[in-house]
Amino acid sequence: MNTNFLPAHFANYLLKAKNRHGIHSAFVYEFYEKVIASKHQYYEFAPIEHLRKIMLHSTDSIEVVDFGAGGKGNKTRKIKSIARASSVSPKKGQLLFRLVNFVQPKVMVEMGTSLGISTLYQAKASPDAIFITMEGSPQTAARAVKNFELLKASNVKMVTGDFKVTLPEVLKDISTVDYVFFDGNHRKEATLEYFNSFVSKVSEHGVFVFDDIRWSKGMYEAWKEIIKDPRATVTIDLFNVGIVFFRKGQVKEHFVLRF
Repeated sequence: MNTNFLPAHFANYLLKAKNRHGIHSAFVYEFYEKVIASKHQYYEFAPIEHLRKIMLHSTDSIEVVDFGAGGKGNKTRKIKSIARASSVSPKKGQLLFRLVNFVQPKVMVEMGTSLGISTLYQAKASPDAIFITMEGSPQTAARAVKNFELLKASNVKMVTGDFKVTLPEVLKDISTVDYVFFDGNHRKEATLEYFNSFVSKVSEHGVFVFDDIRWSKGMYEAWKEIIKDPRATVTIDLFNVGIVFFRKGQVKEHFVLRF
């Protein structure tokens, strides 16, 4: 990550970001109240956070294959270091839970499972949905599957391997998709490729969520192209997270909101 890239962007974000009082869209106001501003603690949160604590104290090691923007090939890493560095924070995980709970998608895809904390937050919010999660590293994927079994997330299907190989197969197997969480490769070209691959399958009320939209200059450039896309109607910038709605008949608007 380019650490010099973020401070100036954060200051600019704070100048632009609005709270509930600056929202003039009924849909976005409801979304802000129920998803972004809500502090409600769902009972599903505690088991996921307990699992996180177990991993943060684990002395186990696995071999990690990293295909993403920060990838440096194969290396052995401790579970606790992966959990600390790569798992979504409780705040972001709970945002994802509330978002999925709000839209109630039926077909969901996640690109980038890691140890499965983000997967669990999203899968538990819509337990009747088909949830396909994609992870490039085999041993990381295997550990995530164990976590899904521990928390009885029976609606999750793991797809393991390089996205270049597995993504075409996933797309072939689904006719439409309601929800996609992009967190597997933070390069500009890859992000735009994934967006365009899924956008042809998105349902009428579908939503895409992009993690780390300011991870780098290239990632932010990809986000700026995505929010200009005419197929994206309502787009929301939460600084680290970008949300894209494809609501038919909705006036195209972009919002920068405080989170």
